[in-house]
This record gives sequence, C-alpha cells and structure tokens, in this order.
Amino acid sequence: MPPTDASADTGAAPVTELDTSLGTALDTGAVPSSSSGVSSDNEDTMDLRLPDEFIALFADEPGVRGATGGDRQVTTEQACDTPDGDDLLDRIADWGVTSTPAGAFRLVPVRVESDLPLITRWMNDPAVTAFWELAGPETVTEEHLRGQLEGDGRSVPCLGVLEGTPMSYWEIYRADLGLLARHYPARPHDTGIHLLVGGVANRGRGLGTTLLRAVADLVLDKRPSCARVVAEPDLRNTPSVSAFLSAGFRFSAEVDLPDKRAALMVRDRALHDVL
Repeated sequence: MPPTDASADTGAAPVTELDTSLGTALDTGAVPSSSSGVSSDNEDTMDLRLPDEFIALFADEPGVRGATGGDRQVTTEQACDTPDGDDLLDRIADWGVTSTPAGAFRLVPVRVESDLPLITRWMNDPAVTAFWELAGPETVTEEHLRGQLEGDGRSVPCLGVLEGTPMSYWEIYRADLGLLARHYPARPHDTGIHLLVGGVANRGRGLGTTLLRAVADLVLDKRPSCARVVAEPDLRNTPSVSAFLSAGFRFSAEVDLPDKRAALMVRDRALHDVL
C-alpha cells in the first residue's frame, strides 16, 4: 500500500515519522465526494477548477489510480505532449546537487534493480511501517515503486543522497494531476512532496525540516511553471505540521481525504526569495 506518513524531524522532541499521506487515499480507487473537502477562509478556497491536464489524463478512466502509482500508462510520445516537454516534472534526474546546512544534497530517481533492498529495509522499520504501510518482502515495495516508474510520470520516487550517502526516500508528484486535486483548489503545476528519513541516526535532529526546505527550493528553482509546493500531513500529526511550517510552508486548510483529515500545507513561490 502507499504511504500515509514518513519520518518527521523538527529538532524538538524526537519524532518517528514525517507525514507523507495522499498515496493511501489515491491508490484505493475510492470515488471522492462531490465537495472539495476544504475548510478554509483564505484565498486558496476560491475558483476551484480542475486543470485541463488533469481532465485529459482521467478522461474515460473510471478506475484509474492516483498520484503514487497507477493502472494508467502513456507512451513516450504522449508524455512529450505535456507543457513540461518530455516529462511532467521537468527531469528530476537533471536537478543536480544543492547546498544545505547539513551538506551537499541531491534527489536521485530510484533504480529498482539497485535500490530496492535499501528502501525495503526502511519500509520494514517499525517506526515507519505504521505510516507507510509497505512492510513485508521486497515484492511489496517493488510493486509500489514500479507503479510510479511505469506510470505516466505524475509521481517520481527518489533517493535523497546527502554527502554521497542515500539516507531518505522521496516522492515528488504532480498534485494538480492526482486525485488530491479533487479535494482542494489545485492550480496548474502544483507539486507535492512525500518524505521518509531512512536511518534512525538521521531522525530527531532537525534534518527533516532542513531537507524539506531544500527540496521545496529545488522544486521552485527547477520547475518555473510551478507556483506552489504542497503537502498534506495528517492533521493530528502536530510534529509533522510543525516541520513543514519550519521549512517555510503555511497552513492553508483542513482537507477531508478518504482516509483522514489532513492539513494542507503550501509553500508559495512569492516567498521563495524571502525565506
């Protein structure tokens, strides 16, 4: 099953997981309610309209799955027809290294053949299994990864490599093209983040917040069409919400997803140069 939470790291009390939900809700195939599921008085609740790309992707596909996996596949030619050129997330593999207070960091798209054992080990960590729900043999994790890698490019699983060492698992996804877009007023090219800090030694010391800030900056730097980076931690996961806030995200709304009530967190491009 897809993720619900991942390792949070606020630098305060030790936290086992940074919430990374969405996948569970989207991969169930459940039909969302007719309402947007958003409770907020701010401007983000205005003008709810699904992007044309979203409508095109889901046309005539009543059983399609969501952002972190899926039954639908498109050809390379179809992917090249998107506004982004040859993929939906502007070639994450080419984003390169970014400097952080913790050291040099980069996102490297997952290669199942070489990365599966490490990611499977992380998914079987007792602190992780309750949230990501991917515990079990390698075949469980492999199915989750291939659902993205062999899909239409809306979600890209990556290893987070810090100072040359793989230490975290990320999913960068097009929030405006997934079923999450039916639950909040999505804007074209909204980009979402899921995060799991793998090693116990890397948790509980503020590293999650540091990397969230760095990756949000990367998204905004490398995806000029993207005006917002979003996330949807469980509303009850106060440490996770705090980590996002510390990384420059703002609380936008409460969102009713099929499996939980989430805090919609938003990082705006307008504040990119200020933070």
